[in-house]
Amino acid sequence: MPDDPDFALLPTPLNADGKPRKTGVEIELGGLSEARVAEVCTATLGGTATQGDGPFWTITQSSIGKIEVYLDIFLRKAERSALRDFALEIGREVIPVEIVTDPLDMDGLKALVGLCHALRQAGAVGSEGGLLFGFGLHLNIEIASDNDADIIRPLLAYALIEDWMRSANPIDESRRVLPFSDPYPTDFVRGLIGLGPDATLTDVITLYLQRTPTRNRGLDMLPIFAHLRPDLVAHTLPKATSARPAFHFRLPDSRIDNPDWSIAQEWQRWITVERVAADTALLGALADAWLDDHGALTLLRQHWADRAGAILHRARLDDAGGVRPA
Repeated sequence: MPDDPDFALLPTPLNADGKPRKTGVEIELGGLSEARVAEVCTATLGGTATQGDGPFWTITQSSIGKIEVYLDIFLRKAERSALRDFALEIGREVIPVEIVTDPLDMDGLKALVGLCHALRQAGAVGSEGGLLFGFGLHLNIEIASDNDADIIRPLLAYALIEDWMRSANPIDESRRVLPFSDPYPTDFVRGLIGLGPDATLTDVITLYLQRTPTRNRGLDMLPIFAHLRPDLVAHTLPKATSARPAFHFRLPDSRIDNPDWSIAQEWQRWITVERVAADTALLGALADAWLDDHGALTLLRQHWADRAGAILHRARLDDAGGVRPA
């Protein structure tokens, strides 16, 4: 098991109420049934596991609060029937089991490292375990406040360094061929740069809905938009998402069967995003360089990934969840 991980504090560690910002976590995995996953969760974190409708479990009173465990498929919301249960059974080989936590503080995040170790020992498999195992780790990071800048600046920072993050710590091929965590389109990034870090949230949401109206992005902003501006989102995507005041960071793989992998590594990717967002000069330098690099038409993303990495290296922020280059 890796040493106790270092979960760096967020650059803005407190929310608008002066309380520590929390992060909900979703872990997808294969190799174990949902019942076995629930068993490992209670053995590691305590609490009581209760089976709900078929392959859906709820763990209460664990050391990190409520945990849900289920097959990650849209059919979980369908009314129970023989047809539904048959579809779930035949899809088990490629449908991940998902673990979903309550929003966690730092101690809760560290506890998940121990849970991942226990699941790996029990035979859990991650995204590297098969060609069709496009399993992800999702972090739902609470926003610092509902001020426009606290939403827009992290979004802009992510959009500017996304290609570098994907290059410096690539996601598994099984996830690249699936649409669930696609990169932002170039025309959206260009429009976002044009609006700038001091744009209004209404203008940014309008742009987002025009140019990338989907949840299938490495950073899914629709939960925040649905929380803060439900009227704007409902007109375009009436059933798109459940609203919550959290960045839905979908980019990372779930490499739960790799002993060298840790949630802390993926957490560091998001820390880098927020550190870039907090540095006005760096954010501006990246935006100017992106425009210079892209011109009127961009065919390859790797050139910008390399250039962004060089800028981040000079700022000592080139940690994409791995070891910073010498």
